[in-house]
Formats: sequence, structure tokens, C-alpha cells
Amino acid sequence: MNQEYHVAKSGSDFQCGSKALPFQTIGHAAAIAEPGDRVIVHEGVYREWVKPANAGTNDLQRIVYEAAADEKVVVKGSEQITGWENIGGTAWKVALPNTFFGDYNPYAHQLGGDWFIYPTNHVVHTGDIYLNGRSFYEAVSLDEVKQPTRRVNGYAPRWSLHPEYLADPDGTLYQWYAEVDDTHTTIYANFQGADPNRELTEINVRKCCFYPERPGVNYIIVRGFEFAQAACPWTPPTADQPGMVGAHWSKGWIIENNILHDAKCSAISIGKEASTGDNFCTRYQLKPGYQNQMESVFKALQQGWCKATIGSHIIRNNTIFDCGQNGIVGHMGCVFSRIEHNHIYNIAVKYEYFGYEIAGIKLHAAIDAQILNNHIHHCTLGTWLDWQAQGTRISKNVMHDNSRDFFIEVTHGPCLVDNNIFASSYTIDNAAQGTAFVHNLIGGSMRRIMVPDRSTPYHYAHTTQVASTAVVYGGDDRFFNNLFAGQGEALETDSCVGTTSYNGFPADLETYRQMVISLGVGDLDKFMRVHQPVYIRDNVYLRYAKAYNHEKGATTLPTYCADVKVSQENAKAYLELDVSAEMLEHKAGIISTATLGAPRITACVYDAPDGRPIMLDTDLLGNARAGTAKAGPLEELKKGYNRVMVWE
Repeated sequence: MNQEYHVAKSGSDFQCGSKALPFQTIGHAAAIAEPGDRVIVHEGVYREWVKPANAGTNDLQRIVYEAAADEKVVVKGSEQITGWENIGGTAWKVALPNTFFGDYNPYAHQLGGDWFIYPTNHVVHTGDIYLNGRSFYEAVSLDEVKQPTRRVNGYAPRWSLHPEYLADPDGTLYQWYAEVDDTHTTIYANFQGADPNRELTEINVRKCCFYPERPGVNYIIVRGFEFAQAACPWTPPTADQPGMVGAHWSKGWIIENNILHDAKCSAISIGKEASTGDNFCTRYQLKPGYQNQMESVFKALQQGWCKATIGSHIIRNNTIFDCGQNGIVGHMGCVFSRIEHNHIYNIAVKYEYFGYEIAGIKLHAAIDAQILNNHIHHCTLGTWLDWQAQGTRISKNVMHDNSRDFFIEVTHGPCLVDNNIFASSYTIDNAAQGTAFVHNLIGGSMRRIMVPDRSTPYHYAHTTQVASTAVVYGGDDRFFNNLFAGQGEALETDSCVGTTSYNGFPADLETYRQMVISLGVGDLDKFMRVHQPVYIRDNVYLRYAKAYNHEKGATTLPTYCADVKVSQENAKAYLELDVSAEMLEHKAGIISTATLGAPRITACVYDAPDGRPIMLDTDLLGNARAGTAKAGPLEELKKGYNRVMVWE
């Protein structure tokens, strides 16, 4: 018989867990909950790492963890600390026994691993300090705590992205520093005039807030909580990937309606676990990280990585902000998942550290993953799909005010990017092939990169089974019915505004084939010498944006500025732009699975995860495209100034 357990701050773990006699900790309920059970948590701050012991059995027999209706439940990876001693001026210290931290001391645990790049001349730790919720910066030395400066660990952050981390207009910082010996951890911090014993002063002590200790804890629902202040580590694709909240290499989780913030690295993880590799490149320096990652894929396959055992998660309606590395991260464990209607912002904008695994959403091997209707802004990078983004769809998302909006890397398609608003001035990095960009608003510059030195896997359609591997030749992309706003000139030498970086690429597969044949006898070398075809038509180019030289059906308006921007008001996002008569007159056909064809390497079509064809006959807001369509993600625009709500 399914049970309903209650947890309340006023309860006791020696009680039965009923509503009248609740448990006191979520962890106690998580140790006994069985398939079909519900754990209802009542208002309060719970300072614990919840480690669900048991799995649900299927979609109908999940284990549900949820905050009680209309009650605020906060799960923190931190502890409140008092007993601070003033050491002069605005600097204070506190000494804690190392036993306080158990087997994981964030002030001794260094941040780093594969693809961790900066800093190199000193270390950063997974620890952090919070004054009334404000995250501090880690200092290089005790002297820097006593005399804080605008410099943050030798790296010049972009203050304009995250000014709330500044204490004063002159750039004075809240900083901390720790010393760990055999028995004690001493933490020093500059509170800029606040008394840490009178204010809410917290330090993070736990790696995670809600994360199983073992893989295979399937069919869990986590709903309605606030999670904060976890000391989670760097999560590259070649390592164990614990997040503040995560599924730990499981299947069928639903993570919804939560608020997540102040994870040292990643807020939500749907990634791999340690047995398929754990920072082997950094630890042993015997093989490049690329080779270790390739081995991780094949080790996972040997261990049963497939749709029946891993992935198929739903992450929806969450608000994620102020995290150091990612809002959502995952390698291979993200397959067949849906990530929809999440609000993700202020990711990796403290700039305490840097590496090549940073984004609002950063996924490797996101086979058949659907990334839909998310609002991602003020991040170092909006969304980054890396390796094996096959069958992946990125649709109806709103991204703006990011250093870059979208990056796709070393994957071969089919990947469909449709009906999105990409409004940042640096819009797309494309180090892949076989991607279809359809009905997007593309605000600024794009960079196209060939990758001839990394052969990565591709798969049989809608499975994890590897068909083969291939390098990225460049091209084989589709650009149909996009609106290129052309706001700003190209930022990099290998970038462009519009599609002119494809000039010189053939416009159809038969021309490409004849070019290969004309090179005579040969094999691999011939294909490396010929650009793949590209399929580009019916786009609108404004201002600085220019069209591919073989494009048909393009509308080019080099003197027109649409003045595109995205504004926010009352938890809603609005697209603002000026529309000309020529933009409204531009019409094109409806794009579908049938018109997109198939990428050359994978020979898999652009269809839905269940194999059904896709028809792009509705816009970002669900409005119908009746027979013909405008360029860009919105059909119902008018001449002149438009302000359209595009996310709430």
C-alpha cells in the first residue's frame, strides 16, 4: 500500500511520519520511501544532503518528494556559522574542527579537473561564504582579505553582468580565505562593516542537496523546493558529475517547479558517474581528455547505456541562477530527456574560475533530447551542445544578453534549431555539421569552425548504439526562413554576420558528389578537400548581415535596423523590434522533415524522437503558419514598432 510521509521542522525521526507525527529530516523519509510513496515536506530550512535510497519502478510507481502546498521549503548545502572573531577593521575569522565537515571539506577540496583552465597560479576551492545570501569571492591570501581590492584572483571579471557582487561603487569586494591544518579549518572573511554574528552568515559544507549516493535510483519526482549553497565540484564530461540536485546516472526523474541557486558549480546534473572515467586526463596525464571521453562512451555502452536504463528525464518550470559553472549539465545521462520552460540566468558570471564546460545548459551526447521554451540570459554562454547532439531539438527558447547564445560542437546531425530568439550580439558558434536552423531570430555574429582532428561518434537513429565516428568537415547545415538582425559586425576573424562564411560551399549534394569524383582516385583525402553542401534559402538579412552567395529567395535590407532587444517585466520577457514593410512581404514555404532531408554522414532524418515527422507550421507562440511563413520565429508582427511577450 502506498504511503504518504510528512516531514516538518517540529517533527522527530523517531515518529511515524504521519501528518500529525512528522519526521524531522527529509533524509530519514528518503531512507524508507518505497515505489508509489509520497514525501511531503513542510515549511522551513533543511540543512541536509538528501540521498534517496530506493527507486521507483515505472512512470506509475514513482517516489515523489514535494514541498507542501503554499509552503516555502529550502534545502541548503550550508550551515549557519556564529562565533566569528574580529581580527581588525572589517575582517573576521572563525576556526572549525575538521570533524565538522565529515569526509568532505570544501575548504580543502580544490576545484579543478579535465578542461578546467583558469586559474593556474593559485587554487580555488569548492567552499563559499554567504552573508544574507550574498556569495563572496575567494581571496588569494589572508592579506587580500584584510585589504580587498577590485581584482578578483588576478582575473578581470565583467562587472556589468553581475554588479550585485560588488560591495561598493568603487569595486570593494566581499572576500574570504581559508587555512586547513591537521585538526582545524580557519576561515577569514571581510564583511565590509557587517557583524557576521548578528547577520545570517553561512558557509557551504555539503557537496549536494538532493542526489543519490548510487546510480540506478530511477523514477523520482522532486517538486516545489528551493535548493541553495552546495559545494559541488567541477563537472566535465570525463568525470563523475554530481550537481546540487541530480539523478546520478538513473532513469525517469522529474525535476520541476523548483528554485535553485548558488551551486558552486552545477545546479542540476543529469550526467555520468565515475566508473566510466573520473578526470583521468588530469590525474594521470597519459591520454588526452578527448580520448578518455571517447572511451567513456564505449564503457557506458558496455555497462548498458540505452533508453531502457538511462535518461528520459523531465526538467521543467525551474528557476536557476547564480551558479558558477552550469544551470543544467549532463553527459550521456541526458539522453531522451525534455528540458522545458526553465528560467536560467547569471550562470558563470562571477568569473572566479573558467573552463571549457560552462553554460546555462551544457550537454554532451544529448541524443533525442528536447530543449524547449526556456529563457536563458546573462550567462557566459547560453546553451552548449557538445558531441552526439543527434536527434536533439532546440525550439522556442529565448536567449539574450549572454556572452554567446548557442554553441554546437563536434556533432554530425540531425539537430534541429527552430523558432528561437537569439538576441545577443555574439549569437552562434558552430563547430558541427548537419544542423538545421529554421525560423530563428539571429541577432548578431556567427562563427563556423571545421574540426578535422577529432572524430566523434554518431548513432543509429533514436538509439545510443554507435554507428561509427567522423570528423567535422564543416557544412551540411540548413538555414531556412531565419531573420538575421545584423546588429553589430563580426567579432572574430573566422565569424560572419549572416551566412557568408559558407560562400564557396556547393548548394546541393549532387554538385558536391561530382566535385569529389573529379578528384580521381583516393579515399579519405578527397573528402577532406571538398566543402560539404549547404542548404540555405529564404532568409531575411538586415543591416550588417549578408547572404550566402548561392542563396535563393533571400531578402536583403542592408540599410534597415530592426533595433532588436529583449526586455523583462513582471517575470515576463518581451521582444522589441521595428519591422519594415519588406520584412512583412517576405514569404516562404513551410519547412518539415520532408524538406530538410538528411545529413550526409548520419543519413538520419530530422524527425521527432518517436520517429514521427516534424512540421514547422506554428511559430514560437503557437500561432499557425498557413501555407506560407514569415522569416523568423513570429508570424503576427505588424509594420513599425512591435513589443511581443515571448516568455512568462
